[in-house]
Amino acid sequence: MFTGIVTDKGTIRGVERRGDIRARIGTAYDTSGIQIGASIACDGVCLTAVALGEGWFDVDVSAETVSKTNLDTWTEGKRVNLERALRVGDELGGHIVSGHVDGVAEITAMQDEGDSTRVTLRAPDALARFIAPKGSVALNGTSLTVNEVDGASFGINFIPHTKAVTTWGEACVGDRVNLEIDTLARYVARLAESV
Repeated sequence: MFTGIVTDKGTIRGVERRGDIRARIGTAYDTSGIQIGASIACDGVCLTAVALGEGWFDVDVSAETVSKTNLDTWTEGKRVNLERALRVGDELGGHIVSGHVDGVAEITAMQDEGDSTRVTLRAPDALARFIAPKGSVALNGTSLTVNEVDGASFGINFIPHTKAVTTWGEACVGDRVNLEIDTLARYVARLAESV
């Protein structure tokens, strides 16, 4: 489990495509404290560290994961949001995030408002009903509060701190972003279907 509070901006150092993807990610994490098999959220996708070195770790990405995420856009030099898995006793500063991406949203508009940036995204139609005003979503692994919803479009704000410590300061209209809907919203909708 994760919180959606990004703790490092990693850099893709290399990508091998061979059906699945093997990627090397540069990190500021002390990799001597990471074990092979550890889960790390990479742009919101829960991936397993399969090799480690000083300042980097490798992950394997299955074709299934690629089909549900934006990881097909990974190229050398791309920056990615990173978060290590929760440990018992860690602060839950965002919301409960599984790292199981539900689909890909697209940034359709961006507008600066003071020092913050208001961003409008379009969710896949099948996921739109799970997104509610003042509810939570994880976008590229970042826990965010939804401002407003209009059909499949929804808006969020990025404060200067979030833009500085995540890759959101580099976002552009047209970007495809990994979307994980709130776990509670998923279960509430499922229960409502059965009533």
